[in-house]
Amino acid sequence: MNELNNSGYHFILASQSPRRHFLLGEIGLKFEIQVKSTDENYPADLKCEYIALFVSKVKSEAFDFIELPENALVITADTIVWLEGECIGKPVDEYDARQMLGKLSGKKHTVATGVCFKTRDRFHSFYVNTDVYFRHLKPEEIDYYVEKYKPFDKAGAYGIQEWIGYVGVERIEGSYFNVMGLPVQRLYCELQKFIFEP
Repeated sequence: MNELNNSGYHFILASQSPRRHFLLGEIGLKFEIQVKSTDENYPADLKCEYIALFVSKVKSEAFDFIELPENALVITADTIVWLEGECIGKPVDEYDARQMLGKLSGKKHTVATGVCFKTRDRFHSFYVNTDVYFRHLKPEEIDYYVEKYKPFDKAGAYGIQEWIGYVGVERIEGSYFNVMGLPVQRLYCELQKFIFEP
C-alpha cells in the first residue's frame, strides 16, 4: 500500500460520507477530505450506473485545479439504488424512508457506484454494480429501523452494515463494500493502474 502513498500524489476524497472515509482509510490510503457543492440532477434518460457515473463526474468537475496542489488526485463517487427501472435516492423524511423500504421489501435491487479519478491533466472513471435481495420486511421492522437509525443520508434509506442489513438482506451478488458506498477492492486496483500503468 505504501507505493500508492509514496507515488507522489496528494489524494483528495470529495465526499462527506463517514462510510467512504472509513472504507478508503481501511485500505491504508492517506488522503484529505474536500467537498464542493454540486447540482446532483441528471438527464432523465440515464439509467442505473450511468446516473452514478454522471453525478460522480459532476462532482469531479467542481474542482478547480488552480486551487489545488499540482500533484492532486481527486477521488469522487456517487451511489444510487436502482429498483425496477427507477432510481431511489435519499429519503427526505421518515415517511419517505418507510415508503422506500416498503418498495425494496421482498425484491432484488441494484446498488450502483460511479467513481472518478481526476488530476490536472488526466481523468478516469468506472462503476461497480451489486445486486441486493431483501426478504419481505414487516411494517414494524421498517418502523423500528427508520426510528432508531434515521437513514436519511443513505440512498434507498438503508445501510447494509446496520440492523436492517443483518435481518433483512437475504443475499448479495457482488461487492459488499459497494453497497456501503465505495467499492474499495476495485478502487484500489483501478488506482494502481491509473498511477503505475498510465
